Amino acid sequence: MKQIVEVIAKSLVDHPEQVKVDEKQEERMTVYELHVASDDMGKVIGKQGKIAKALRLVVKAAAVKEDKKVSVDIV
Repeated sequence: MKQIVEVIAKSLVDHPEQVKVDEKQEERMTVYELHVASDDMGKVIGKQGKIAKALRLVVKAAAVKEDKKVSVDIV
């Protein structure tokens, strides 16, 4: 899952070397924190948050196959 978030984010931004994904375990959920350069934040979020929603949807769909609950936070 972490790799999925990282690959998608790196393909969206201008500074892929600054993309970092942290994985945290909370209660019954895995949270992936996506860190990008401040000037790339808009590219990851997209207009009206559409790219961020699509990223979260892809990760959640992959998690369903593994019967896990996941969340993606853009920091």
